[in-house]
Amino acid sequence: MDKVREWILAHKKLVVAVFLTATALCTAFWPFVNVNYNMVDYLPEDAQSTKALKLMEEEFEGGVPGTRVMVKDISIQEALDYKEKLSQIEGVSSVLWLDDAADLKTPLEVMDQKTVETYYKDNTALFSVAIEDRMEAKAVADIYELIGEENAAAGDAVTTAASQTMAFTECMRAILILVPIILLILILSTESWLEPLFFLVAIGVSVLINMGTNLFFGEISFVTQSVSPILQLAVSLDYAIFLLHSFDRHRKELADSDVSRSEGGPIVNRAMKMAMKDSFTAIAASAATTLFGFLALTFMNFQIGVDLGINLVKGIVLSFLSVMFFLPAFTLCFYKWIDKTRHRPFLPKGKKLGKGILKARIPVGILALLLLLPCYLAQGRTDFTYGMGSMPDSIRCGRDERMITEAFGESNPMVLLVPRGEPAKEKVLTEELKELLHVSGVMSYAGTVGAAIPPEYLGEEITGQFYSEHYSRFIIYGDTLQEGDEAFLLVEQIQDTAKGLYGEEEVYSCGMSVNLYDMKNTVETDNSRVNLLAVLSIGLVLLVTFKSLTLPLLLLLSIETAIFINLAVPYFDGSSLCYIGYLVINTVQLGATVDYAILLTDTYRGNRMEWKAKEAMEKTIGSVFFSILVSAAIMTAAGMCLWLTSSNPIVSALGLLLGRGTILSMLMVLGFLPAALLVFDKIIWKTTWRKRRRQQ
Repeated sequence: MDKVREWILAHKKLVVAVFLTATALCTAFWPFVNVNYNMVDYLPEDAQSTKALKLMEEEFEGGVPGTRVMVKDISIQEALDYKEKLSQIEGVSSVLWLDDAADLKTPLEVMDQKTVETYYKDNTALFSVAIEDRMEAKAVADIYELIGEENAAAGDAVTTAASQTMAFTECMRAILILVPIILLILILSTESWLEPLFFLVAIGVSVLINMGTNLFFGEISFVTQSVSPILQLAVSLDYAIFLLHSFDRHRKELADSDVSRSEGGPIVNRAMKMAMKDSFTAIAASAATTLFGFLALTFMNFQIGVDLGINLVKGIVLSFLSVMFFLPAFTLCFYKWIDKTRHRPFLPKGKKLGKGILKARIPVGILALLLLLPCYLAQGRTDFTYGMGSMPDSIRCGRDERMITEAFGESNPMVLLVPRGEPAKEKVLTEELKELLHVSGVMSYAGTVGAAIPPEYLGEEITGQFYSEHYSRFIIYGDTLQEGDEAFLLVEQIQDTAKGLYGEEEVYSCGMSVNLYDMKNTVETDNSRVNLLAVLSIGLVLLVTFKSLTLPLLLLLSIETAIFINLAVPYFDGSSLCYIGYLVINTVQLGATVDYAILLTDTYRGNRMEWKAKEAMEKTIGSVFFSILVSAAIMTAAGMCLWLTSSNPIVSALGLLLGRGTILSMLMVLGFLPAALLVFDKIIWKTTWRKRRRQQ
């Protein structure tokens, strides 16, 4: 490693040039990285709805009519004209309206009014549109152009199109807000106006390389696109701070040493080499705990976790390499700029903070233990959402969705596929489905055309939407939301009704509620496995780092308690929580904030060699308080920027959980952990290998 360090310092300009060239190339690659906005694509291959979607794509031309388009103040004939224009839009695979459910030659007054009002009411027409996957943005833009501002469009494809339009813009907006906040925090916590820029350049280089290299992965999820750059920046900024603070300390020490001058060589080169060596272990340990936390996400069956986990693991590795290779070389090229922009420290030393915080250790410790069990139970009883949720009124698709719901109520389309060839069963199934609670309409050949009319006598334009070579298709409309107890119960009832007639293996269903139902079952099984892997892997890193049986347990207890409190908040305030955010934050908060506990514990162990337990802890809190505060402030700012800038409910929820969780982790590390270390001081000593002499 010494030879590697010497080579970096001897070829600093080459190292800087290589990293900056890679950064420029990857920055150019970033806009060309494909982003997938369809969460359904990340369900496991063996999920029932995944199989159903593939089967329907093979057998039928039109997909699930999950988009609703409402046009006001039009006649029946004008509605038919709009239907024809909608069907001609590129990316629209099918359009269903009243003429598909009833014979328009019959006067509306004598038709079934429930059927009529599903599609046409108060001179307002509501069309059910199926839009092809990956064509959402263009198709929705063309639909908007056709219907104008006064009409409305809503549904899965519209939400996806809105996310496509805003994701990159919102990510850039969050970064533009976050960077000045981080700069302000770093300026307050350092002694140079320009030193914070060095931190940001080092991590910014790794972020841009990370996002640009995603081009070689084919595509990434919209969650990864929105969250990964912010998380990587916030989590790994500490690595750069560790290195440059060590460099500054060694420069001061060498400048005061006559021996160092006589040994030859520039002081800055020697100081940087010493800093790279001294900070390597701390940076590697910090990166390892974060990396293992993120690595646990890759064991999820729900592939969004895998996608995000791989990207974050790659980002942590790149940040580590950037700090250990690029930052030393870059700093030696421009360190004089840091020297010329020195300013007096803005933050106090914090020597008196230790005594003040330590006085509260007993009530804080008792409060944390009292909250542990109730919050653990509460976080598992929170009402969860599994999809995108409702979009805000600040964007058109959110306003349109509410406008359509007010006019026509909820409409939740699902598709059911059963084997073709038994008209009598299809008739029975149609009638049984209509009798189910919350089913507002059923479109099938037997129900719409009539089982008595052989499909061979009719044209493909009529039979094609109901029959393929092997399957009969039913389009079922429910009046429930897309997710929730009622929607999921309806999914089960539809499946059970069809299976009762055709058997377990012969029935397939799809639609957003079915997809979310499968998603719910998938991610719930992921939870215990992913959390256990994260805890065990980080616990192993702590075991190796501290060579103690007790310390890993105390550190994990501190952070896990903060996680339980964080995730219990929605239960106590009566709100729902996005389950993806719930699942991801378990590993992200643990991996990202356990570093605070490591810093405090490692500093305490060093002080404990010279001081008695209480005095050692007072000095420890005083020395690490502002370091933890600065790191937590950056992480909190990152989370809150995601929460405030993202219109995507999943990304926004994850940001809020990250911001709140970081504050709670900091409070637990500074409040509960010191108390725990003092209480178990003797046990820690007895359960630690390779003990050094310490004060009794």
